[in-house]
Amino acid sequence: MNSKKYKDTIYETRDINNIKELFVGSCDLYAHKTAYLVKEKPGGKYMPIKYSRVKEDVECLGTGFYKLGLRGEKIAVLGENSYEWVMTYIATVIGSSVIVPIDKELPANEVANLLTRAKVSAVVYSKKIEKLLHAALEQMEEETANGIKYRICMKSDHGAAETDLDTVMEIGRTALISGDRSFLDNEVDSDAMCTLMFTSGTTGMAKGVMLSQRNIAANVQNMSKYVKIDDDGIGLSVLPMNHSYEMTCHIFTGFYQGMAIAICEGLKYIQKNLVESKATVMLGVPLIFENIYKKIMKQASSKGKAKKMRKMMERSKKYRLYNDQNFIRKIFKSVHEPLGNSIRLLIVGGAAMNPKIIEDFQALGFPMIQGYGMSENAPIIAVNRDKCSKPASVGPAMPGTEIRIDNPNEDGIGEIVVKGPSVMLGYYENPEATAEAIRDGWLYTGDYGYFDDEGYLYISGRKKNVIVTKNGKNIFPEEIEYILSEADFIAEVLVYGEIDEKTGDTFVKAEIYPDYGQIKEEFGKLTDEEVEKLIKHVVSEVCDVLPTYKRVTRVAVRDVEFEKTTTRKVKRNQKKLEKNAKNQDK
Repeated sequence: MNSKKYKDTIYETRDINNIKELFVGSCDLYAHKTAYLVKEKPGGKYMPIKYSRVKEDVECLGTGFYKLGLRGEKIAVLGENSYEWVMTYIATVIGSSVIVPIDKELPANEVANLLTRAKVSAVVYSKKIEKLLHAALEQMEEETANGIKYRICMKSDHGAAETDLDTVMEIGRTALISGDRSFLDNEVDSDAMCTLMFTSGTTGMAKGVMLSQRNIAANVQNMSKYVKIDDDGIGLSVLPMNHSYEMTCHIFTGFYQGMAIAICEGLKYIQKNLVESKATVMLGVPLIFENIYKKIMKQASSKGKAKKMRKMMERSKKYRLYNDQNFIRKIFKSVHEPLGNSIRLLIVGGAAMNPKIIEDFQALGFPMIQGYGMSENAPIIAVNRDKCSKPASVGPAMPGTEIRIDNPNEDGIGEIVVKGPSVMLGYYENPEATAEAIRDGWLYTGDYGYFDDEGYLYISGRKKNVIVTKNGKNIFPEEIEYILSEADFIAEVLVYGEIDEKTGDTFVKAEIYPDYGQIKEEFGKLTDEEVEKLIKHVVSEVCDVLPTYKRVTRVAVRDVEFEKTTTRKVKRNQKKLEKNAKNQDK
Protein backbone atom coordinates (compact mmCIF):
# COMPACT_ATOMS: atom_id res chain seq x y z
CA MET A 1 0.00 0.00 0.00
CA ASN A 2 1.30 3.42 -0.98
CA SER A 3 -1.31 6.16 -1.09
CA LYS A 4 -1.32 9.88 -0.33
CA LYS A 5 -4.50 9.48 1.68
CA TYR A 6 -2.24 8.12 4.44
CA LYS A 7 0.27 11.00 4.28
CA ASP A 8 -0.78 12.39 7.67
CA THR A 9 -1.32 9.08 9.47
CA ILE A 10 0.09 8.90 12.98
CA TYR A 11 -0.36 5.60 14.81
CA GLU A 12 -1.20 5.58 18.51
CA THR A 13 1.64 4.43 20.74
CA ARG A 14 2.13 3.77 24.43
CA ASP A 15 4.54 6.10 26.22
CA ILE A 16 7.88 4.69 27.30
CA ASN A 17 10.81 6.54 28.87
CA ASN A 18 13.33 3.72 28.95
CA ILE A 19 14.05 0.17 27.83
CA LYS A 20 12.79 -1.32 31.10
CA GLU A 21 9.35 0.21 30.53
CA LEU A 22 9.43 -1.08 26.95
CA PHE A 23 10.40 -4.59 28.07
CA VAL A 24 8.07 -4.98 31.05
CA GLY A 25 5.15 -3.42 29.17
CA SER A 26 5.47 -5.72 26.18
CA CYS A 27 5.97 -8.83 28.32
CA ASP A 28 2.73 -8.03 30.12
CA LEU A 29 0.76 -7.10 26.99
CA TYR A 30 1.93 -9.96 24.80
CA ALA A 31 2.75 -12.67 27.36
CA HIS A 32 1.19 -15.49 25.35
CA LYS A 33 2.49 -14.39 21.94
CA THR A 34 5.66 -15.65 20.29
CA ALA A 35 8.58 -13.26 20.73
CA TYR A 36 11.36 -15.21 19.00
CA LEU A 37 11.74 -18.05 16.55
CA VAL A 38 15.06 -19.83 17.02
CA LYS A 39 16.79 -22.97 15.78
CA GLU A 40 18.34 -25.30 18.32
CA LYS A 41 20.70 -26.63 15.64
CA PRO A 42 21.69 -25.41 12.14
CA GLY A 43 19.18 -26.46 9.53
CA GLY A 44 16.63 -27.46 12.14
CA LYS A 45 13.08 -26.21 12.63
CA TYR A 46 12.20 -22.84 14.07
CA MET A 47 11.04 -23.19 17.67
CA PRO A 48 8.92 -20.48 19.35
CA ILE A 49 9.87 -18.60 22.52
CA LYS A 50 6.99 -16.68 24.09
CA TYR A 51 7.17 -13.23 25.67
CA SER A 52 6.47 -14.78 29.07
CA ARG A 53 9.59 -16.94 28.79
CA VAL A 54 11.71 -14.00 27.63
CA LYS A 55 10.67 -12.13 30.78
CA GLU A 56 11.59 -15.08 32.99
CA ASP A 57 14.93 -15.62 31.25
CA VAL A 58 15.94 -11.96 31.42
CA GLU A 59 15.00 -11.73 35.10
CA CYS A 60 17.11 -14.80 35.88
CA LEU A 61 20.07 -13.56 33.83
CA GLY A 62 19.88 -10.02 35.20
CA THR A 63 19.70 -11.26 38.78
CA GLY A 64 22.62 -13.58 38.01
CA PHE A 65 24.67 -10.61 36.77
CA TYR A 66 23.88 -8.83 40.03
CA LYS A 67 25.04 -11.81 42.09
CA LEU A 68 28.33 -11.75 40.13
CA GLY A 69 28.81 -8.12 41.13
CA LEU A 70 28.27 -6.73 37.62
CA ARG A 71 25.67 -4.09 38.46
CA GLY A 72 26.83 -0.76 37.01
CA GLU A 73 29.72 -2.41 35.14
CA LYS A 74 30.34 -2.60 31.41
CA ILE A 75 29.50 -5.95 29.78
CA ALA A 76 30.65 -6.67 26.23
CA VAL A 77 28.66 -8.97 23.95
CA LEU A 78 30.35 -10.62 21.01
CA GLY A 79 28.81 -13.16 18.66
CA GLU A 80 26.41 -13.93 15.84
CA ASN A 81 22.73 -12.98 16.09
CA SER A 82 20.98 -15.16 18.64
CA TYR A 83 18.35 -15.21 21.36
CA GLU A 84 21.18 -15.29 23.91
CA TRP A 85 22.59 -12.11 22.37
CA VAL A 86 19.27 -10.31 22.87
CA MET A 87 18.89 -11.63 26.45
CA THR A 88 22.36 -10.38 27.34
CA TYR A 89 21.66 -6.91 25.97
CA ILE A 90 18.31 -6.48 27.73
CA ALA A 91 19.39 -7.97 31.08
CA THR A 92 22.44 -5.71 31.10
CA VAL A 93 20.74 -2.40 30.38
CA ILE A 94 17.61 -2.78 32.51
CA GLY A 95 19.89 -3.77 35.36
CA SER A 96 21.66 -0.36 35.08
CA SER A 97 24.83 -1.78 33.58
CA VAL A 98 26.29 -0.71 30.23
CA ILE A 99 26.23 -3.01 27.21
CA VAL A 100 29.16 -2.86 24.78
CA PRO A 101 28.20 -4.59 21.51
CA ILE A 102 31.28 -5.61 19.51
CA ASP A 103 31.43 -6.62 15.87
CA LYS A 104 32.33 -10.30 15.56
CA GLU A 105 33.89 -9.66 12.13
CA LEU A 106 36.67 -7.49 13.55
CA PRO A 107 40.21 -8.88 13.71
CA ALA A 108 41.59 -9.85 17.13
CA ASN A 109 43.73 -6.71 17.51
CA GLU A 110 40.69 -4.44 17.01
CA VAL A 111 38.56 -6.49 19.43
CA ALA A 112 41.39 -6.15 21.96
CA ASN A 113 41.49 -2.41 21.38
CA LEU A 114 37.75 -1.97 21.96
CA LEU A 115 37.70 -4.17 25.07
CA THR A 116 40.57 -2.09 26.43
CA ARG A 117 39.05 1.27 25.56
CA ALA A 118 35.66 0.33 27.00
CA LYS A 119 37.14 -1.02 30.27
CA VAL A 120 34.71 -3.95 30.34
CA SER A 121 34.31 -6.17 33.40
CA ALA A 122 32.74 -9.13 31.58
CA VAL A 123 32.45 -10.54 28.07
CA VAL A 124 29.53 -12.65 26.91
CA TYR A 125 30.47 -14.46 23.71
CA SER A 126 29.31 -17.20 21.37
CA LYS A 127 31.05 -20.53 20.96
CA LYS A 128 31.82 -19.73 17.31
CA ILE A 129 34.09 -16.82 18.16
CA GLU A 130 35.84 -18.38 21.16
CA LYS A 131 39.17 -18.45 19.31
CA LEU A 132 38.79 -14.80 18.28
CA LEU A 133 38.20 -13.76 21.88
CA HIS A 134 41.16 -15.73 23.16
CA ALA A 135 43.40 -14.19 20.49
CA ALA A 136 42.16 -10.72 21.46
CA LEU A 137 42.81 -11.35 25.17
CA GLU A 138 46.34 -12.50 24.41
CA GLN A 139 47.03 -9.18 22.69
CA MET A 140 45.83 -7.11 25.64
CA GLU A 141 48.08 -5.94 28.44
CA GLU A 142 47.98 -8.47 31.27
CA GLU A 143 46.54 -6.05 33.82
CA THR A 144 43.75 -4.98 31.44
CA ALA A 145 42.88 -8.56 30.45
CA ASN A 146 42.79 -9.57 34.11
CA GLY A 147 40.34 -6.72 34.71
CA ILE A 148 37.77 -8.69 32.74
CA LYS A 149 36.36 -10.60 35.70
CA TYR A 150 34.11 -12.96 33.76
CA ARG A 151 34.25 -14.59 30.35
CA ILE A 152 30.79 -16.01 29.82
CA CYS A 153 30.01 -18.33 26.93
CA MET A 154 26.49 -18.25 25.49
CA LYS A 155 26.43 -22.06 25.36
CA SER A 156 27.43 -24.61 27.98
CA ASP A 157 29.82 -26.53 25.67
CA HIS A 158 32.58 -23.96 26.06
CA GLY A 159 36.30 -24.37 26.49
CA ALA A 160 38.24 -22.19 28.88
CA ALA A 161 35.45 -19.80 29.91
CA GLU A 162 34.93 -19.29 33.61
CA THR A 163 31.21 -19.86 33.17
CA ASP A 164 28.27 -19.81 30.76
CA LEU A 165 24.87 -18.13 30.51
CA ASP A 166 22.97 -21.19 31.78
CA THR A 167 25.06 -21.18 34.94
CA VAL A 168 24.59 -17.44 35.47
CA MET A 169 20.84 -17.82 34.90
CA GLU A 170 20.69 -20.67 37.43
CA ILE A 171 22.45 -18.47 39.99
CA GLY A 172 19.84 -15.80 39.31
CA ARG A 173 16.94 -18.24 39.45
CA THR A 174 18.08 -19.55 42.84
CA ALA A 175 18.36 -16.00 44.16
CA LEU A 176 14.89 -15.07 42.86
CA ILE A 177 13.34 -18.14 44.52
CA SER A 178 14.94 -17.11 47.81
CA GLY A 179 13.28 -13.67 47.51
CA ASP A 180 16.07 -11.55 45.99
CA ARG A 181 14.34 -8.65 44.19
CA SER A 182 17.35 -6.39 43.70
CA PHE A 183 17.24 -6.70 39.90
CA LEU A 184 13.44 -6.68 39.64
CA ASP A 185 13.10 -3.54 41.75
CA ASN A 186 16.02 -1.68 40.22
CA GLU A 187 15.10 1.87 39.19
CA VAL A 188 16.86 2.78 35.99
CA ASP A 189 18.18 6.24 35.18
CA SER A 190 16.62 6.92 31.78
CA ASP A 191 19.27 9.50 30.93
CA ALA A 192 22.41 7.61 31.96
CA MET A 193 24.56 5.79 29.42
CA CYS A 194 23.25 2.27 28.83
CA THR A 195 24.94 1.45 25.54
CA LEU A 196 28.47 2.09 24.36
CA MET A 197 28.42 1.39 20.64
CA PHE A 198 31.55 1.68 18.55
CA THR A 199 30.80 2.96 15.07
CA SER A 200 31.70 0.89 12.03
CA GLY A 201 32.20 3.90 9.81
CA THR A 202 33.55 3.44 6.29
CA THR A 203 36.48 5.70 7.12
CA GLY A 204 38.56 6.52 10.18
CA MET A 205 38.89 5.14 13.70
CA ALA A 206 35.79 3.87 15.47
CA LYS A 207 34.21 6.33 17.90
CA GLY A 208 32.32 5.20 20.97
CA VAL A 209 28.73 6.42 20.76
CA MET A 210 27.10 6.77 24.18
CA LEU A 211 23.34 6.22 24.16
CA SER A 212 20.87 6.41 27.02
CA GLN A 213 17.74 4.35 27.52
CA ARG A 214 15.67 7.45 26.73
CA ASN A 215 17.55 7.90 23.44
CA ILE A 216 16.61 4.39 22.32
CA ALA A 217 13.09 4.32 23.78
CA ALA A 218 12.20 7.63 22.10
CA ASN A 219 13.45 6.30 18.77
CA VAL A 220 11.37 3.15 19.11
CA GLN A 221 8.17 4.95 20.12
CA ASN A 222 8.45 7.75 17.56
CA MET A 223 9.30 5.41 14.69
CA SER A 224 6.24 3.33 15.62
CA LYS A 225 4.05 6.36 14.91
CA TYR A 226 4.93 6.02 11.20
CA VAL A 227 5.44 2.27 10.86
CA LYS A 228 3.03 -0.26 12.37
CA ILE A 229 3.55 -4.01 12.12
CA ASP A 230 0.47 -6.23 11.79
CA ASP A 231 -0.59 -8.20 14.87
CA ASP A 232 0.63 -11.45 13.32
CA GLY A 233 3.84 -9.87 12.05
CA ILE A 234 7.08 -11.87 11.91
CA GLY A 235 10.43 -10.24 11.22
CA LEU A 236 13.55 -11.98 9.92
CA SER A 237 16.63 -10.67 11.74
CA VAL A 238 19.36 -10.51 9.10
CA LEU A 239 21.63 -7.59 9.98
CA PRO A 240 24.19 -7.77 12.81
CA MET A 241 22.66 -6.96 16.21
CA ASN A 242 25.74 -5.00 17.23
CA HIS A 243 24.52 -2.21 14.92
CA SER A 244 21.88 0.24 16.12
CA TYR A 245 19.83 -0.08 12.91
CA GLU A 246 19.05 -3.75 13.58
CA MET A 247 18.88 -3.49 17.36
CA THR A 248 16.65 -0.42 17.64
CA CYS A 249 14.57 -0.63 14.49
CA HIS A 250 14.00 -4.37 14.43
CA ILE A 251 14.68 -6.04 17.77
CA PHE A 252 13.41 -3.32 20.12
CA THR A 253 10.69 -1.91 17.85
CA GLY A 254 9.48 -5.43 17.08
CA PHE A 255 9.36 -6.25 20.79
CA TYR A 256 7.55 -2.96 21.52
CA GLN A 257 4.89 -3.74 18.91
CA GLY A 258 4.46 -7.38 19.91
CA MET A 259 5.85 -9.06 16.80
CA ALA A 260 7.91 -12.24 16.55
CA ILE A 261 11.55 -12.15 15.43
CA ALA A 262 13.05 -15.11 13.58
CA ILE A 263 16.83 -15.33 13.83
CA CYS A 264 18.36 -15.72 10.35
CA GLU A 265 21.08 -18.37 10.04
CA GLY A 266 23.22 -16.14 7.81
CA LEU A 267 23.09 -14.09 4.61
CA LYS A 268 23.17 -17.13 2.34
CA TYR A 269 20.12 -18.56 4.13
CA ILE A 270 17.86 -15.51 3.75
CA GLN A 271 15.58 -17.02 1.12
CA LYS A 272 15.37 -20.36 2.95
CA ASN A 273 14.65 -18.70 6.31
CA LEU A 274 12.02 -16.37 4.79
CA VAL A 275 10.11 -19.45 3.66
CA GLU A 276 10.58 -21.38 6.91
CA SER A 277 9.63 -18.51 9.21
CA LYS A 278 6.85 -17.11 7.01
CA ALA A 279 8.36 -13.68 7.71
CA THR A 280 6.19 -10.68 6.89
CA VAL A 281 8.85 -8.01 7.51
CA MET A 282 12.55 -7.73 6.76
CA LEU A 283 15.02 -4.94 7.39
CA GLY A 284 18.11 -4.78 5.23
CA VAL A 285 20.75 -2.64 3.59
CA PRO A 286 20.74 -1.84 -0.14
CA LEU A 287 23.23 -4.54 -1.11
CA ILE A 288 21.03 -7.30 0.35
CA PHE A 289 17.93 -6.11 -1.48
CA GLU A 290 19.86 -5.44 -4.68
CA ASN A 291 21.07 -9.05 -4.65
CA ILE A 292 17.50 -10.32 -4.15
CA TYR A 293 16.34 -8.07 -6.99
CA LYS A 294 19.04 -9.34 -9.35
CA LYS A 295 18.10 -12.94 -8.59
CA ILE A 296 14.42 -12.21 -9.33
CA MET A 297 15.26 -10.60 -12.66
CA LYS A 298 17.80 -13.28 -13.57
CA GLN A 299 15.30 -16.04 -12.87
CA ALA A 300 12.69 -14.33 -15.07
CA SER A 301 15.26 -13.93 -17.85
CA SER A 302 16.38 -17.56 -17.67
CA LYS A 303 12.76 -18.68 -18.15
CA GLY A 304 12.21 -16.26 -21.04
CA LYS A 305 9.66 -14.27 -19.04
CA ALA A 306 11.63 -11.07 -18.35
CA LYS A 307 9.91 -9.00 -21.04
CA LYS A 308 6.44 -10.11 -19.95
CA MET A 309 7.25 -9.43 -16.29
CA ARG A 310 8.61 -5.96 -17.08
CA LYS A 311 5.45 -5.14 -18.99
CA MET A 312 3.28 -6.23 -16.06
CA MET A 313 5.45 -4.26 -13.62
CA GLU A 314 4.91 -1.10 -15.67
CA ARG A 315 1.14 -1.70 -15.56
CA SER A 316 1.36 -2.20 -11.81
CA LYS A 317 3.07 1.18 -11.50
CA LYS A 318 0.74 3.00 -13.89
CA TYR A 319 -2.52 1.73 -12.37
CA ARG A 320 -1.20 1.31 -8.80
CA LEU A 321 -2.13 -2.36 -8.86
CA TYR A 322 0.37 -2.90 -6.04
CA ASN A 323 -2.13 -1.34 -3.63
CA ASP A 324 -4.16 -4.56 -3.88
CA GLN A 325 -1.56 -6.89 -2.40
CA ASN A 326 -3.61 -10.07 -2.71
CA PHE A 327 -4.19 -9.43 -6.40
CA ILE A 328 -0.59 -8.49 -7.16
CA ARG A 329 0.71 -11.59 -5.36
CA LYS A 330 -1.34 -13.74 -7.70
CA ILE A 331 0.03 -11.89 -10.73
CA PHE A 332 3.63 -12.33 -9.54
CA LYS A 333 3.11 -15.69 -7.85
CA SER A 334 6.39 -17.06 -9.23
CA VAL A 335 8.28 -14.23 -7.48
CA HIS A 336 6.51 -14.34 -4.11
CA GLU A 337 6.44 -18.08 -3.48
CA PRO A 338 10.25 -18.58 -3.43
CA LEU A 339 10.40 -15.81 -0.79
CA GLY A 340 7.74 -17.34 1.46
CA ASN A 341 4.66 -15.62 -0.01
CA SER A 342 4.21 -13.67 3.24
CA ILE A 343 6.23 -10.46 2.89
CA ARG A 344 4.19 -7.32 3.60
CA LEU A 345 6.94 -4.78 4.21
CA LEU A 346 10.62 -4.34 3.36
CA ILE A 347 12.57 -1.58 5.11
CA VAL A 348 15.89 -0.39 3.75
CA GLY A 349 18.47 1.73 5.54
CA GLY A 350 22.15 1.98 6.34
CA ALA A 351 22.92 3.55 2.96
CA ALA A 352 21.06 5.14 0.07
CA MET A 353 19.00 2.82 -2.13
CA ASN A 354 18.43 3.18 -5.86
CA PRO A 355 14.82 4.51 -6.06
CA LYS A 356 14.18 2.61 -9.30
CA ILE A 357 14.76 -0.67 -7.49
CA ILE A 358 12.37 0.43 -4.72
CA GLU A 359 9.76 1.23 -7.38
CA ASP A 360 10.27 -2.19 -8.97
CA PHE A 361 9.94 -4.03 -5.65
CA GLN A 362 6.75 -2.08 -5.00
CA ALA A 363 5.42 -2.92 -8.48
CA LEU A 364 6.08 -6.61 -7.79
CA GLY A 365 3.95 -6.42 -4.65
CA PHE A 366 6.69 -5.95 -2.05
CA PRO A 367 6.01 -2.65 -0.22
CA MET A 368 9.39 -1.07 0.43
CA ILE A 369 10.24 2.08 2.36
CA GLN A 370 13.53 3.65 3.26
CA GLY A 371 14.65 5.72 6.18
CA TYR A 372 17.73 7.60 7.28
CA GLY A 373 19.68 7.64 10.49
CA MET A 374 22.98 7.21 12.25
CA SER A 375 24.17 5.58 15.45
CA GLU A 376 24.54 9.02 17.00
CA ASN A 377 20.74 9.41 16.87
CA ALA A 378 19.90 5.87 18.07
CA PRO A 379 19.55 5.74 14.92
CA ILE A 380 16.45 6.93 13.00
CA ILE A 381 16.24 10.59 11.95
CA ALA A 382 13.74 10.42 9.08
CA VAL A 383 11.57 7.60 7.76
CA ASN A 384 8.78 7.11 5.24
CA ARG A 385 5.38 6.10 6.51
CA ASP A 386 4.52 2.47 5.90
CA LYS A 387 1.53 3.37 3.71
CA CYS A 388 2.71 6.63 2.14
CA SER A 389 6.25 6.91 0.83
CA LYS A 390 8.43 8.38 -1.87
CA PRO A 391 10.98 5.94 -3.31
CA ALA A 392 13.70 8.57 -3.84
CA SER A 393 13.27 10.08 -0.37
CA VAL A 394 14.16 8.85 3.12
CA GLY A 395 10.89 10.37 4.33
CA PRO A 396 9.90 13.25 6.58
CA ALA A 397 11.46 13.92 9.95
CA MET A 398 10.54 11.29 12.50
CA PRO A 399 7.99 12.57 15.06
CA GLY A 400 9.73 14.43 17.88
CA THR A 401 12.76 15.13 15.72
CA GLU A 402 13.69 18.49 14.22
CA ILE A 403 15.74 18.61 11.04
CA ARG A 404 17.19 21.67 9.37
CA ILE A 405 19.54 22.18 6.45
CA ASP A 406 22.61 24.13 7.51
CA ASN A 407 24.18 26.63 5.12
CA PRO A 408 22.25 25.51 2.01
CA ASN A 409 23.54 26.31 -1.47
CA GLU A 410 21.49 27.67 -4.38
CA ASP A 411 19.88 24.24 -4.82
CA GLY A 412 18.87 24.03 -1.16
CA ILE A 413 21.54 21.41 -0.42
CA GLY A 414 23.39 21.71 2.87
CA GLU A 415 24.43 19.73 5.92
CA ILE A 416 21.66 17.88 7.72
CA VAL A 417 21.51 18.84 11.39
CA VAL A 418 19.19 17.23 13.92
CA LYS A 419 17.68 17.92 17.33
CA GLY A 420 15.51 15.62 19.44
CA PRO A 421 15.32 13.11 22.31
CA SER A 422 17.42 10.51 20.49
CA VAL A 423 20.55 12.62 20.03
CA MET A 424 23.41 10.76 21.72
CA LEU A 425 24.98 11.74 25.03
CA GLY A 426 28.29 12.15 23.22
CA TYR A 427 31.40 10.26 22.18
CA TYR A 428 33.04 8.14 24.85
CA GLU A 429 36.09 9.85 26.37
CA ASN A 430 36.27 12.21 23.39
CA PRO A 431 35.00 15.68 24.37
CA GLU A 432 36.59 17.31 21.31
CA ALA A 433 34.72 15.10 18.85
CA THR A 434 31.52 15.53 20.90
CA ALA A 435 31.82 19.32 20.79
CA GLU A 436 32.33 19.19 17.05
CA ALA A 437 29.32 16.91 16.45
CA ILE A 438 26.83 18.48 18.90
CA ARG A 439 26.48 22.27 18.96
CA ASP A 440 23.74 23.98 20.95
CA GLY A 441 21.85 20.69 21.10
CA TRP A 442 22.01 20.14 17.33
CA LEU A 443 23.69 17.02 15.96
CA TYR A 444 25.73 17.75 12.84
CA THR A 445 25.42 14.58 10.78
CA GLY A 446 28.13 15.16 8.18
CA ASP A 447 25.58 14.31 5.48
CA TYR A 448 24.35 16.68 2.79
CA GLY A 449 20.70 16.75 1.83
CA TYR A 450 17.64 18.83 1.00
CA PHE A 451 13.86 18.94 1.49
CA ASP A 452 11.16 18.96 -1.15
CA ASP A 453 8.09 21.19 -0.83
CA GLU A 454 6.21 18.48 1.11
CA GLY A 455 8.88 18.14 3.80
CA TYR A 456 10.44 14.92 2.52
CA LEU A 457 14.19 14.62 3.01
CA TYR A 458 16.61 13.57 0.27
CA ILE A 459 20.22 12.55 0.89
CA SER A 460 22.83 13.95 -1.49
CA GLY A 461 25.93 12.36 0.02
CA ARG A 462 28.55 12.49 2.75
CA LYS A 463 30.19 15.83 3.42
CA LYS A 464 33.63 14.21 3.62
CA ASN A 465 33.14 12.50 0.23
CA VAL A 466 32.23 15.60 -1.79
CA ILE A 467 34.51 16.28 -4.75
CA VAL A 468 35.26 19.99 -5.20
CA THR A 469 36.52 21.03 -8.62
CA LYS A 470 38.97 23.85 -9.29
CA ASN A 471 36.15 26.19 -10.34
CA GLY A 472 34.22 25.49 -7.12
CA LYS A 473 31.70 22.95 -8.39
CA ASN A 474 30.54 20.31 -5.89
CA ILE A 475 30.16 16.73 -7.09
CA PHE A 476 28.47 14.08 -4.97
CA PRO A 477 30.11 10.71 -5.73
CA GLU A 478 26.99 8.87 -4.56
CA GLU A 479 25.00 10.41 -7.43
CA ILE A 480 27.43 9.11 -10.05
CA GLU A 481 27.65 5.73 -8.28
CA TYR A 482 23.86 5.46 -8.54
CA ILE A 483 23.90 6.03 -12.28
CA LEU A 484 26.81 3.71 -12.98
CA SER A 485 25.42 0.92 -10.78
CA GLU A 486 22.31 0.78 -12.99
CA ALA A 487 24.40 0.00 -16.07
CA ASP A 488 24.92 -3.50 -17.41
CA PHE A 489 28.14 -5.33 -16.56
CA ILE A 490 28.88 -3.26 -13.44
CA ALA A 491 28.51 -5.08 -10.10
CA GLU A 492 30.05 -2.53 -7.70
CA VAL A 493 31.40 0.97 -8.13
CA LEU A 494 33.05 3.60 -6.00
CA VAL A 495 33.68 7.16 -7.21
CA TYR A 496 36.13 9.69 -5.81
CA GLY A 497 38.17 12.70 -6.86
CA GLU A 498 41.88 12.96 -7.61
CA ILE A 499 44.10 15.92 -8.39
CA ASP A 500 45.91 16.09 -11.71
CA GLU A 501 49.53 16.79 -10.80
CA LYS A 502 50.13 18.72 -14.03
CA THR A 503 47.09 21.01 -14.08
CA GLY A 504 46.17 21.03 -10.40
CA ASP A 505 42.55 20.41 -11.36
CA THR A 506 40.38 17.71 -9.81
CA PHE A 507 39.10 14.89 -12.00
CA VAL A 508 36.46 12.23 -11.26
CA LYS A 509 37.64 8.65 -11.00
CA ALA A 510 35.54 5.49 -10.83
CA GLU A 511 36.80 2.20 -9.53
CA ILE A 512 34.67 -0.67 -10.75
CA TYR A 513 34.23 -4.34 -9.94
CA PRO A 514 32.60 -5.80 -13.08
CA ASP A 515 29.71 -8.23 -13.08
CA TYR A 516 31.84 -11.06 -14.42
CA GLY A 517 28.90 -13.49 -14.43
CA GLN A 518 26.79 -11.25 -16.66
CA ILE A 519 29.76 -10.56 -18.94
CA LYS A 520 30.39 -14.29 -19.38
CA GLU A 521 26.72 -14.98 -20.15
CA GLU A 522 26.66 -12.20 -22.75
CA PHE A 523 30.07 -12.51 -24.40
CA GLY A 524 31.64 -15.76 -23.22
CA LYS A 525 35.16 -15.79 -21.79
CA LEU A 526 36.87 -12.40 -22.20
CA THR A 527 40.48 -11.45 -21.50
CA ASP A 528 41.30 -8.86 -18.84
CA GLU A 529 41.98 -6.32 -21.58
CA GLU A 530 38.62 -6.99 -23.22
CA VAL A 531 36.79 -6.64 -19.90
CA GLU A 532 38.61 -3.36 -19.29
CA LYS A 533 37.66 -2.06 -22.73
CA LEU A 534 34.00 -3.05 -22.22
CA ILE A 535 33.75 -1.36 -18.83
CA LYS A 536 35.33 1.85 -20.12
CA HIS A 537 32.89 1.90 -23.01
CA VAL A 538 29.93 1.44 -20.65
CA VAL A 539 31.17 4.24 -18.37
CA SER A 540 31.65 6.56 -21.35
CA GLU A 541 28.13 5.88 -22.62
CA VAL A 542 26.56 6.42 -19.19
CA CYS A 543 28.48 9.62 -18.52
CA ASP A 544 27.38 11.23 -21.79
CA VAL A 545 24.14 12.30 -20.07
CA LEU A 546 26.00 14.07 -17.23
CA PRO A 547 27.24 17.67 -17.17
CA THR A 548 30.85 17.84 -18.33
CA TYR A 549 32.28 18.57 -14.88
CA LYS A 550 30.61 15.45 -13.40
CA ARG A 551 31.86 13.01 -16.01
CA VAL A 552 34.21 10.19 -15.06
CA THR A 553 37.57 10.70 -16.78
CA ARG A 554 39.54 7.88 -15.15
CA VAL A 555 38.49 4.27 -14.69
CA ALA A 556 40.14 1.58 -12.59
CA VAL A 557 38.94 -2.00 -13.07
CA ARG A 558 39.43 -4.47 -10.23
CA ASP A 559 39.14 -8.25 -10.02
CA VAL A 560 38.05 -8.46 -6.36
CA GLU A 561 34.98 -7.08 -4.60
CA PHE A 562 35.32 -3.98 -2.44
CA GLU A 563 36.01 -4.46 1.24
CA LYS A 564 32.81 -3.88 3.19
CA THR A 565 31.61 -3.27 6.71
CA THR A 566 29.40 -5.91 8.35
CA THR A 567 26.37 -3.85 7.28
CA ARG A 568 27.57 -4.36 3.69
CA LYS A 569 28.71 -0.80 3.04
CA VAL A 570 31.80 -0.30 0.93
CA LYS A 571 34.74 0.98 2.95
CA ARG A 572 36.07 4.17 1.41
CA ASN A 573 39.81 3.75 1.76
CA GLN A 574 41.54 5.23 -1.23
CA LYS A 575 44.95 3.69 -0.57
CA LYS A 576 43.45 0.22 -0.58
CA LEU A 577 41.44 1.05 -3.68
CA GLU A 578 44.59 2.10 -5.49
CA LYS A 579 46.44 -1.03 -4.36
CA ASN A 580 43.69 -3.47 -5.30
CA ALA A 581 42.84 -1.98 -8.67
CA LYS A 582 44.12 -3.88 -11.66
CA ASN A 583 44.19 -0.86 -13.89
CA GLN A 584 44.71 2.76 -12.98
CA ASP A 585 44.38 4.80 -16.14
CA LYS A 586 41.80 5.25 -18.77
